[in-house]
Amino acid sequence: MTKISLVSPVDGSVYAERDALSPEAAQDAVARARMAQGAWAALALEKRIAIVMAGIDALEAMAPQIVPELAWQMGRPVRYGGEFGGVRERAAYMAQIAAAALADEVIEESDRFTRLLVREAQGVVFVIAPWNYPFLTAVNTVVPALIAGNAVVLKHASQTLLAGERLAEAMHKAGVPEDVFQNVVLDHATTETLIRARAFDFVNFTGSVGGGRAIEQAAAGTFTGIGLELGGKDPGYVRADADLDAAVDGLMDGAMFNSGQCCCGIERIYVHERLYDAFVEKAVVWVRGQRLGNPLEQDTTMGPMAHARFAAIVRGQISDAVAAGARALIDVAEFPADDGGAYLAPQILIDVTHDMRVMREESFGPVVGIMPVRDDTEAIRLMNDCDYGLTASIWTRDVQAARSIGAQLQTGTVLMNRCDYLDPALCWTGCKDTGRGAALSTLGYHALTRVKSYHLKKA
Repeated sequence: MTKISLVSPVDGSVYAERDALSPEAAQDAVARARMAQGAWAALALEKRIAIVMAGIDALEAMAPQIVPELAWQMGRPVRYGGEFGGVRERAAYMAQIAAAALADEVIEESDRFTRLLVREAQGVVFVIAPWNYPFLTAVNTVVPALIAGNAVVLKHASQTLLAGERLAEAMHKAGVPEDVFQNVVLDHATTETLIRARAFDFVNFTGSVGGGRAIEQAAAGTFTGIGLELGGKDPGYVRADADLDAAVDGLMDGAMFNSGQCCCGIERIYVHERLYDAFVEKAVVWVRGQRLGNPLEQDTTMGPMAHARFAAIVRGQISDAVAAGARALIDVAEFPADDGGAYLAPQILIDVTHDMRVMREESFGPVVGIMPVRDDTEAIRLMNDCDYGLTASIWTRDVQAARSIGAQLQTGTVLMNRCDYLDPALCWTGCKDTGRGAALSTLGYHALTRVKSYHLKKA
C-alpha cells in the first residue's frame, strides 16, 4: 500500500501520513458517489444551498484548529488567520447567484410549443486541489459543484492532506451525505487510471503545467470535461501617472505574500522610467520590513516555502540571474532565518532581462524582477513575452488607458490598481500555458453543468 507523507516546512518533520486508496477502493468510492448523486440533485436548490453554506459555517468554526495546521503543512504564518474571509466571500457569492445561473432559459412558451434550455448537473466532479491556498482553491469548484447537484470527489495535494479532511468533516457535519462529498487520498497512477476509465464527468485541476498535461493525456479520447488552472508569471505595470506609494505597497505584497506562493502573485514588475528609481528604492525598504521566521509566531510575516525543493528552484533562478548580470538588492544576511532550505529570504532583482529564467519561468517564491520601460508599448510587449496568462496588474489613474492596455494583453484577468485578487463575480480563467476553463461567476456554474434542450410540440 502506498503511503503519502506530508513533510512540514516548519521543521522538516513528517507532520501527517496517510495510506493511498488502492485502485479497487478508489473505484468503489467513485461508484458510491455516482449512486448517491441522483438523490442529492433531486433536493430543492434552496435546500442544497442551505446545507453547503452550513458546511462553510462549520469550516469557519474550525479556525482555531485549521490555522496552525496550515502553518505546519505549508508554512503560512498564523498572523493571517487562514483563508476564511476569501472562502466566505466566494461561497456566499456563488450561493447568491445559483438560482439565476442555473435557471431554465425559456425560448418559447406558446399554445404550440414549449422550448427551453435546462442546466443539469454533470454527475461526479473530480477536484484535484493544490497546497498553496488549500481551502480557497478547493471551494472555487467544490461549492458550486455541490450546489448545482453534483457529487464531488476531492483529492488534495499531499502537502495539505489535512485540508481535504477538514473540508469533508465540515460538509458532512452540515448534512452533505458522505458519499456525495468524499475526500480521497490517491497516488498519481490511480488518479490517472480513474480518469482514463471515464470515472468522472468533469475534472478540475489546479497545479503545474506538467500536472495539467498529464490530466489531459489521461482524459484523451474519453470526452470528459476538464478545467485546468496551471502556471503563472503574472506581471505588474506602473505607468508614469501611478500613485507610487500605492503601487509599491500593492505590488510588493502581491509578490511576497504567502512567500510568493500565490497563483496570481506578481513575479515581474515593469515601471515607467520616470518612476523606476523611486519605485525600486521604496520596494527595497518594503522588503526589509518583512520578518522571515517560524510561521507559528505572531510577529512572523513570511514563513518558509512549502518544501525545500521549491525553495531550491527559486535559489537557482536567482543564482543564474546574478551570474548573467542581474543585481540582487537584498543581502540574505539581513534575514538570518534563511537556512538554505525551506526558509528563503525575499529578493528583489534589477538589471534583469527576458533572457533570464527568473523573468520567464514560474518562480512561485519570494523573488521579483523589476525592469524600467519607456512607454505603454514596451510594457505591453514585455508583459506578453511569456508562456503564461493568468492575471496582469496595471497601476494608473487613467481608466481608459487601463482598458486600452488590457485589450492588448494576453491574460485571463486585467486588474487596475490592485493585484493578487480573485473576484468571485468575474470568471477565473487563463490562456496559453496557464490552462483553460472557467471557474466562479455564472460561467463557473456552466462548466459544472450540462445543457439539455427541450422542444415540446403541443397538440
